[in-house]
Amino acid sequence: MLKIWGRASSSNVQKVLWGCVEMDIPFERVDAGLHFGRTKEPEYLAMNPNALVPTVEDGKVIIWESNTILRYLASTRNHQHLHPIEPVQRTHVERWMDWQISALSQPMAVLLFGYYRMAPEKRDSAAIETAHRRCMDLWRIVEGQLKDGRPYIAGKEFSLADICVGIFVHRWYNYPVERAETPHLRAWYDRLANRLGYKTHVLLPIS
Repeated sequence: MLKIWGRASSSNVQKVLWGCVEMDIPFERVDAGLHFGRTKEPEYLAMNPNALVPTVEDGKVIIWESNTILRYLASTRNHQHLHPIEPVQRTHVERWMDWQISALSQPMAVLLFGYYRMAPEKRDSAAIETAHRRCMDLWRIVEGQLKDGRPYIAGKEFSLADICVGIFVHRWYNYPVERAETPHLRAWYDRLANRLGYKTHVLLPIS
């Protein structure tokens, strides 16, 4: 059985948990990270020298980095509908997976730490406002991508791109911030919210 190290509240762990539900992969999850500790213990560092979550054990195979884990699982469990083999189709999925890492994660993390993990008197209001403006711009990009009847972020079919970006849209709609009118984004969020893996592992209190 797949073993997933990481706390359930981590966005990157949630990606993997949701992905496992979509791919019908049984797993065991072990709490690790933040107040659970473990990530700086020698045993864990031997698996993942970054001391971050998630880390996955698939038999003797160790994988870290959540998007890499998703690609690995889709490939080894024969779920090409989530991660296409055809090169052009694959670019449409992978560009959004990479965009999540390179563009979206950082400003969303600033809002997370600013509003949920820092005392109000210690908040950097300027940094939070800068991150908020950046997130507004980024979610408008997703809004544009979802126009013209496109139900999912990479096209007509649900894919790993929806998992990687979709984790954060739940946070966006629950952060205590102003949001622009983005009806296609909202409709996409509502579609994701009907999926079992999203209901179980993503629609949780943010912390």
